[in-house]
Amino acid sequence: MSEFHVRAVAEGEQRACLELLEQALHAKPISDEAWAKMARTWPAAGKFAAFDDHGTPVGIASSFGTELTVPGGRKLATAAVDGIAVRADWTRRGILTAMMATQLEDIAARGVPLAALHASEGVIYGRFGYGVATYGKGVLVERPRARLRDGLGRDGVVRFLTPAEAVERVPALYRRFTGERPGFAARPEMWWPGFFERVVTGNDGYRVAVHSGPDGEDGFVVYQTVDMRDRQAPERGALLDIRELHAATPRAWAGLWRFLLSIDLVSAVAGRGRPMDEPIAEMLTDPRAVTTTEVIDDLWLRLVDVLAALQARTYGTAEAVVLEVFDRQLPDNNGRYAVGQDGVDRTTAEADLRLDVDTLASLYLGHGLFSDLVTAGRVEVLNEAAVARADALFHTVRAPWCGTFF
Repeated sequence: MSEFHVRAVAEGEQRACLELLEQALHAKPISDEAWAKMARTWPAAGKFAAFDDHGTPVGIASSFGTELTVPGGRKLATAAVDGIAVRADWTRRGILTAMMATQLEDIAARGVPLAALHASEGVIYGRFGYGVATYGKGVLVERPRARLRDGLGRDGVVRFLTPAEAVERVPALYRRFTGERPGFAARPEMWWPGFFERVVTGNDGYRVAVHSGPDGEDGFVVYQTVDMRDRQAPERGALLDIRELHAATPRAWAGLWRFLLSIDLVSAVAGRGRPMDEPIAEMLTDPRAVTTTEVIDDLWLRLVDVLAALQARTYGTAEAVVLEVFDRQLPDNNGRYAVGQDGVDRTTAEADLRLDVDTLASLYLGHGLFSDLVTAGRVEVLNEAAVARADALFHTVRAPWCGTFF
C-alpha cells in the first residue's frame, strides 16, 4: 500500500490540488479557461496537501486569511478554511486527520487565534475542535400577500448595476457592513474575483441592485430569477432567489426588501442562510406571508488560541466564572480561564464549568446558552450558580451571522 506525506503546497501545484477538491465535491473538471480565471484566487499560501509516493496530491486542506467580528465589535484575525478533501480512493487512511493537525499547528504557529469553515457534512469537524457558532434560516415570502407597513423602505432609491459596475463598486460597498454583528466576515481582495466569475458575470442570470440613501450607496442585493411556470400553472410568477442582501442601515435593508417585493410577475421571494433575527415578518402587514423553510448550521468556529480569543471579545454583566477547557488537538489550550465582564485570564482557581473546546467555540460568538448545552450533556457543571452567570456573560443581543460563504 502506498504511503502519503503531508506538506505545504508549492507554487505550480495549486491546479492539481483544486482539481482534487472539485472532484471530491462532484464538480465538473476545470478547463484551461476556468483555471486562468481562478488561479489568482487560489494561491499556494495557506494550503497543505497529502501526496502519494509519486508526488500526486491525494488530499487538500486550504485556508486564507480574513477577519471575523467578535462580540464587542473587534475584528479578529481568522483562518478561513475554504477547502478540505480526500481523494475517494484514499479515504479511511488517516489523511484527513493528518492534514487537519498540520493545518491547525500552522495556524497556531502564525498566531492566528481563530479558524472557521462551512461544513459539507455535520459529523466531521467537531472532533477537530470546531463547533457550530452561527445558524442561518431559509425564508419564503409570498407575493402579492407580502406588503410592507406604511412608510417603511421609502427613504432611498434602488437601481441596477451592470456587471462591470458591480465588479468595481460592490467590494468597497461591502466594507461598510463590518458593523458589530458577531461572526461577520471580512472579504479580502482575493475572495471577490471568484464570486464575480461564478455569480455576477456568470451565466446563471443573477442581477445586482444597490440602495442609495442620504449618504450615498448603503446596501446591495444579488438575486436570481427562477421560472416557476409549468403546464399546471402557466400563469405562475417567478421566484426571486436571494444570493446576497447586505445593508449598512435598517432603512437600506427595508428599502431593498421593498424593491424585491415590488417587482412584477413574481410569486415569491426566497433567501437561504439569512440571519436568525432578521425581522422580515415584523415589517409586513401580514406576517403569515413569511415562512421559515429551514434552519441550517452556518459558520463552524475553532478557537485556535483560547486565551487570545476570549480576551478579544466583550461580556455581559455578571460575576466571573471559571471555565476548564479541554483541547485534544492543541493541548496548550488546556486549562482554566477566569472569564468576567472586566477581562479574562488563566487561573488556578477551582473550575465552575468544564467543557471541550468545540463546545466553547459554539458559544463564543453569542449564539445559544450554556444552560442549553448543560441540558444537552456538553457542559459539566461543578457549580450550579455559575450556569446563569455564564449565560449572561456570553450571550449577545444580536444573533451572530457570517454572511459570507468560502
